[in-house]
Amino acid sequence: MKKYSKYILFFIAALTVSSCDDYLDITPVGKVIPETLPQFRAVLTTGYSVYPEHKAMSAIRADELTMNEFSDVVVNYRDIYLWNDINPDKITRSFPYQDLYTTIFYTNVIINEASKKLEDSSDKSQLLGEAYALRSMAYFDLINLFGKPYNPATAASDKGVPLALEIDLEQAFVPQSVEVIYNQIISDANEAEKLLNVETQPKGLNYRFSKLALYSFESRIYLYQQQWQKSLDAANKALAINSNVLNLNTSATFATKFDSAESILALEDGFINEIKGATYASPDLISAYSKTTDLRFPLYFLASGSRFRIQKGGNDNQKCTFRTSELYLTKAETSLKLNNIGNAKTIVLSFIKNRYTATGYAQLEASVNAMNETDLTNFILAERQREFAVEGHRWFDLRRTTQKSITHNFNGENHQLIQNDPRYTILYPANARLNNPNL
Repeated sequence: MKKYSKYILFFIAALTVSSCDDYLDITPVGKVIPETLPQFRAVLTTGYSVYPEHKAMSAIRADELTMNEFSDVVVNYRDIYLWNDINPDKITRSFPYQDLYTTIFYTNVIINEASKKLEDSSDKSQLLGEAYALRSMAYFDLINLFGKPYNPATAASDKGVPLALEIDLEQAFVPQSVEVIYNQIISDANEAEKLLNVETQPKGLNYRFSKLALYSFESRIYLYQQQWQKSLDAANKALAINSNVLNLNTSATFATKFDSAESILALEDGFINEIKGATYASPDLISAYSKTTDLRFPLYFLASGSRFRIQKGGNDNQKCTFRTSELYLTKAETSLKLNNIGNAKTIVLSFIKNRYTATGYAQLEASVNAMNETDLTNFILAERQREFAVEGHRWFDLRRTTQKSITHNFNGENHQLIQNDPRYTILYPANARLNNPNL
C-alpha cells in the first residue's frame, strides 16, 4: 500500500501538467499505475515536457546581456544579474533545482518500472534508452549549475548534488561529490547507448533522444570532464550520422530551428521571451563580432538606438539543445588539446567558412593559419561565444575555462564577479535548503 500511495502522488503531480492530458484518454477510470507501453511513453513525454528552460537565466549571470532597468520584469532577474545569491528579493526567479529533479522522477518511473512490466521489444528498449539519456542530461545540468566545475584533482571531494535513482519519497537526499555525479551521468549515458535503436528522430519528435543526440551529449560530457579523446570520438560518431552545417552565405536563417539541417535535439528554448524583452546584448557580446564580415551579426542582433536587441530564441521553432555546430567546435578544441594543431585549424576553418563573408573568411584563414596554440585556443572559445550566443553555453564555458572577471552595471553602479569567484557555482535555492536540511 505504501508503494501504491507513492504512485498516486506521482500521478496527481503528472496530471497537473497539460502535456499529460492525453494520458487520461488511455487510462481506465480509477487506474493510476502505468502498465502498457503507451502509458509509459506518456509518462516520459511528461518528463520531457517539464524539462526547465533555465539557459536564459544563466546568460544573465554571464557576460552576454545587460538588463533593461525599465523593464516590468527586471525585479525578477536583478539579483541573478548582480550575483546576489545570499539574500535575493523574494520574487527573484530561482534556478530550476526542483524542476530538474521532477524530470528525474519521471525518468525513474520508466527505468525502475517499465523495465520490469513491459515485454521486451525495440520500442521498450528505445523508451528505456531515452529515459536513461534524459536522466543523465538532467544530472549534467544540475551539477553544472549547483556543483563546482569538474576538476580531476578535486572532483572526489568537491560538493555536488543529491542522487535520486529510486522512486522513494522518504529517502534522505544528501549531496554527493562532483565525481560521483559525473560517474552517474556517464553510467546512464552508457546504458542509454546500449538501448537506443533510433538513429535520428523525425522532425516534430526530435525533442526525444536518439543515437545522434546521445553521441552529441557524450561529446559535451567528456569535453567538460577534460577527457579530450573520448569527447572527440563521440563528436565523430555523431558527425558520421549528421555533418550538416548551414551556410549563412546562401541561407540567412537560424541554425537553432528545430527543423534546421543542424538540429539534433530540439528540447529547450535557450532564450525565453520574458528575458528577451528585459535585456539587451552586452557590449562584450557585440564587440566579439565583426559587424561587416560576420554573417551572424545581422541575423542575431537588431539595433535599438545605441544598443542591440537579440533576435534569437523566444520561439517554439527555435528549441535547440544540441546541433552540429557544437560538434565541429568541440572537435577543433579537443584536437588542439590532443596536440594536433593542424587538424584543429582545418576543422575550425571548415566551420567558419559558413559564418563569414568571402572577404572575412580570406582574412581569417591567413590569421588562423598563423596562430600558435594559445591564440588558436582563444579563437575557438571566441567562436563558441559568437556561434552560441544566448543558447546556454556561455556560462558553462566560462565555468570550465577561464572563470574570468565580469562587471555588470545596474542603476549606475558597477557590480563585479571576480576571477574564479565562488559564485561561479550557484547556491541551492532557498526553498530547497529549507525543505532539505542535508543541503
